[in-house]
Amino acid sequence: MFSSISVGLMHQITAILLEPVSWALIFFVVWGLYEVGISIGERTVEINKLIKTNDVPYVLSIAKKRIERADFITRLAPMLGLMGTLIPLGPGLAALGDGDVKILSTAMSVAFDTTVLGLLAGMTGFIISRLRKRWYDKALTIMEEQVEKKNEK
Repeated sequence: MFSSISVGLMHQITAILLEPVSWALIFFVVWGLYEVGISIGERTVEINKLIKTNDVPYVLSIAKKRIERADFITRLAPMLGLMGTLIPLGPGLAALGDGDVKILSTAMSVAFDTTVLGLLAGMTGFIISRLRKRWYDKALTIMEEQVEKKNEK
């Protein structure tokens, strides 16, 4: 029924994609942890230093870059998690049709693992992004107030 060349090619491509998707998910989890560390440094030291510069355009550019990094993790990691979920399910369900439950259980395990990793990295990126937006908005407000006080004098 489904024996065309295009279907076979699709199966080959998706089978090849599972390994890079798995490595990409591991990369995003590690990157998320790295961003947590960077965020702690931002919150405790870096933002206060930026406020003292009183250079609003510079702070805006720094904030934009850092928030975009976290947003990138937030958007891409769950997509990779979904890919990692769907890729092994095809062969797993085919194995179930053949009565091979062991292959199905392995496929389900890989599917759930990739889902969890994608969601973990995505949640980490989301939390970091929200915190950074709040921190930089507050910093810019403080800077604007300093400029207003300076202009009043």
